[in-house]
Amino acid sequence: MPAPRCARAARAAGHNPSFLGASARPVLSERGCSERKEGAGTLQEPAPGAQKVARGACACTRAGSLHKECALSLPSGASLRTHMAAGAVAGIMEHTVMYPVDSVKTRMQSLQPDPKAQYRSVYEALKKIILTEGIWRPLRGINVTMLGAGPAHAMYFACYEKLKKTLSETIQHGGNSHLANGVAGSVATLLHDAVMNPAEVVKQRMQMFNSPYKSVLACVRTVQKTEGFGAFYRSYTTQLTMNVPFQAIHFITYEFMQEQINPRREYNPRSHIVSGAVAGAVAAAATTPLDVCKTLLNTQENTALSSVNISGHLSGMVNAFKTVYRLGGIPGYFKGVQARVIYQMPSTAIAWSVYEFFKYFLTKHKLEKRAAF
Repeated sequence: MPAPRCARAARAAGHNPSFLGASARPVLSERGCSERKEGAGTLQEPAPGAQKVARGACACTRAGSLHKECALSLPSGASLRTHMAAGAVAGIMEHTVMYPVDSVKTRMQSLQPDPKAQYRSVYEALKKIILTEGIWRPLRGINVTMLGAGPAHAMYFACYEKLKKTLSETIQHGGNSHLANGVAGSVATLLHDAVMNPAEVVKQRMQMFNSPYKSVLACVRTVQKTEGFGAFYRSYTTQLTMNVPFQAIHFITYEFMQEQINPRREYNPRSHIVSGAVAGAVAAAATTPLDVCKTLLNTQENTALSSVNISGHLSGMVNAFKTVYRLGGIPGYFKGVQARVIYQMPSTAIAWSVYEFFKYFLTKHKLEKRAAF
């Protein structure tokens, strides 16, 4: 009879766990768990004929319990539904918690702001908006953001995880590949932005100073009637031009940070928060010029466009780049960079920590249910 691979499995099988040695403790490996004798520093391989458990589950699940180490491990074989559910929750949390700062960022990126809407810092802007326009003003448009963020991030994380795994197996034979991370993040962005772009257009128009729209529905109807359906995707190419490098930098940086501070890839909230914050800050600072152009295309800022004799609607990334340069020169491309970094650091930290928690929680729950039978 094959030897049990852990003390708890030994008890369940009717063995005396003391034969393993008092100092033995379970150690997690990619394939499951095995025993390590303290001081020997070697892993004891599973006994010949030991049955493998699907989806990365440790053999101890067959005994009706989970090791602490196994329970803390990040699931490598989580289902598509798990990735989508975790991604949807993470996306909604990311966008809603930091939404007031996002409102400030949109206003600070205005190329020719109203004198009443000129701000020197994020704190000053929030204070001024609340005092002069009301406490709920920084949250205008949050409902349409939540509506778009759920499905957008569900597809985004599911696509990223599937592609990352497939490409890593091809490029690195199952190991971590920065190229695979970057490519997977970039492709996932195509799906994310296709859903999120219309919500971004409505959101940013609601956020602007003296916005003429009384509600999200009124904004949608007015834009559709006066500018056509294409207005909701006018900034799509610019959004992709910004988000593809943003997400490539973001995912590469996140996975690199995880390699440094969480090499065993256990569920470690602190490592997910730190890695997410660093990844968000680096990616946000690097892509601010593209974000300024996207904001101009989304808001169609009348005062700014009129000052450079542009009538009608501005369209196209190249035209947006030229207009920003004419209005603000090189510094114009970095308007709102402080607010953008301050927004993205906690946003990506929240997104990754919430995503990894729900992925861990949902998979652990599934494993425990399976172990109970």
